[in-house]
Amino acid sequence: MTKTNYKNFNLFDGVHEKLQVNANFTVDNETGRLVAGDKADDVVDLKGKYVMPGLINAHTHLMMQPQSNKLEYLSEAEVTFSAIENLKELLRSGVTYIRDCGCAFDVDIKLAKLQQEGQHVVGPQILPSGRPMSITGGHGDFTEGWDGDTTWGYLTDSTDEMRRAVRKAFKYGARNIKVMATGGVMSATDQVDDTELSYEEIRTAVEEAHSKHMTVAAHAEGAKGIHNAVKAGVDSIEHGSYVTDEDIELMLQQGTYLTPTLIAAYTIPKYGQGKLPQYMLDKANAFIKDYFERIGAAIKAGVKISFGTDAGTPFNGFKDTPFELQLLTEVGATNVQALFAASQNSAKLLHIDQDYGTLEIGKFADFLVLDSDPVADVKAVQQTDKSVYQHGAKVY
Repeated sequence: MTKTNYKNFNLFDGVHEKLQVNANFTVDNETGRLVAGDKADDVVDLKGKYVMPGLINAHTHLMMQPQSNKLEYLSEAEVTFSAIENLKELLRSGVTYIRDCGCAFDVDIKLAKLQQEGQHVVGPQILPSGRPMSITGGHGDFTEGWDGDTTWGYLTDSTDEMRRAVRKAFKYGARNIKVMATGGVMSATDQVDDTELSYEEIRTAVEEAHSKHMTVAAHAEGAKGIHNAVKAGVDSIEHGSYVTDEDIELMLQQGTYLTPTLIAAYTIPKYGQGKLPQYMLDKANAFIKDYFERIGAAIKAGVKISFGTDAGTPFNGFKDTPFELQLLTEVGATNVQALFAASQNSAKLLHIDQDYGTLEIGKFADFLVLDSDPVADVKAVQQTDKSVYQHGAKVY
């Protein structure tokens, strides 16, 4: 059993707000975990650089290609190829763990199983959701397969259909259930504030998922759909575009997380003119100001913020994950709040905080080495040539 001691760096450990100056830690190279003591076979001097936990991106779509934006009639081979390439980009950007929030053909579940079996799948560890839950004609009703023989999501139009679909996802290996509570920007058939899954359907998903140690994430943009999802007891609201003061209070009482995914709204009007369908541009332009204001209100009220980017949506590259930290600070989060969102908060939401999210003894040594101080300026994490370590091994 060999050990490596890393010394002479400034540490943001994901636990404390302040940097630890002239820090050091030791990694057991066999287990990839941090261990007590500084006796080691090898010593690495990090020469005054800055170390922080690897980013946890709690909202990705591995199946999507942010440049081509092809969403329908994808084959399983296409989805798998895109997922493998996107995983590499995520890791290179500093993301060491993800929750995928909806993948056709359950490709995220299949890749996660390969990881668990010890296969060398390059990329972050995956917490999979499999196919999302959607009403017919709703935000998850995209046609898939060369012959159009399936859909992206399970089409659940009653509580019985929801119960059956969640149980099927559990059987296949999902660890999170994604429910489409409202319409969205990328679906042509609805508006962002359309209410889709009913309170009863979402509540059924929550009851089934929680009884099987799974979490529930709700795509929820319109106020009524957000309210239904919060009241139903979901673990996280994804996007939260029109969250009301009433539901902010309810989220505070219940401990519901909010994953803002600000970059997903930012990129569409910025890069999409003449390249995206007009309905996407119209939807994004109509709500982005209110969206950012409401997220700022939730942050300032103290709602627990998790970190996700909706990576894969138009022009929202997997390599761009660190930019979300900057956007969070621009709507009202402090630098430390943004960094906590991407570390301890997301780890707690995903129920992986016993192993990930902070750099503490006994946890996996997933960390980044930066030239500049991320606590002083979160833009430091955007460094393109930063070093990325996963389970103690340097991968980039």
